[in-house]
Amino acid sequence: MPVSGIAELELVLGHPFRDPRWLLQALMHSSRIPERTADDPPEDNEKLEFLGDAVLELLVSEELVRTFPDWSEGQLSKSRARLVNAASLCDAAQRLGLGNHLRLGRGEEKTGGRSKPALLADAYEAVVAAIYLDAGLDAAREFVQRSLVGSAIAAEAGRLGRPDHKSALQELLQSRGMAPGSYHLVEETGPDHEKTFRVEVRVTDGIRAVGTGKTKKEAEQSAAVAALQQLGITGD
Repeated sequence: MPVSGIAELELVLGHPFRDPRWLLQALMHSSRIPERTADDPPEDNEKLEFLGDAVLELLVSEELVRTFPDWSEGQLSKSRARLVNAASLCDAAQRLGLGNHLRLGRGEEKTGGRSKPALLADAYEAVVAAIYLDAGLDAAREFVQRSLVGSAIAAEAGRLGRPDHKSALQELLQSRGMAPGSYHLVEETGPDHEKTFRVEVRVTDGIRAVGTGKTKKEAEQSAAVAALQQLGITGD
């Protein structure tokens, strides 16, 4: 990557690297290694991806505990899983334009590697590790807060930590030696921009419960609540 390209990406990342070699390695996909040139780093980004995953887990856990001190361990774990997953990391990488800077082999380039969600998510993790190795945990924390956690928590604070009734139903059925419930879309009404979904969950022993919602997932959660009530469990 030309020096101008590094400087451009550093501006987007909000972090001027003391040692730009960390950034170059973070962008180096394994497909490039057999075709590497003198301008390429000697290693791919897989080790940085491994380290970045661990750093992300720590920083996101820290932010959730700080932001939501009253949440249980279960709520924190589920919320962290929503924030640190391939889809959210891919979205963050796309916002940063990381795909434009990846160093790919010719085959990966031809198959659209710059827009592949898995490659973008891996690159984001590798960049987190690169910043951590270059300037420490505080720098990595600032980057993660700005590029991933801050906007996600601000936008989804009402949803994060919401009870997962489907999981609660599954755990209850399993504890009683019963088969998992199955969900079936019963009805879909309304215009495309304002649909209402009606879903039925079927449980052994003849238990059937129906729920409605503005999305299929919401309707499934509602149906799970109704099934839990039929099984003698009340909750939020």
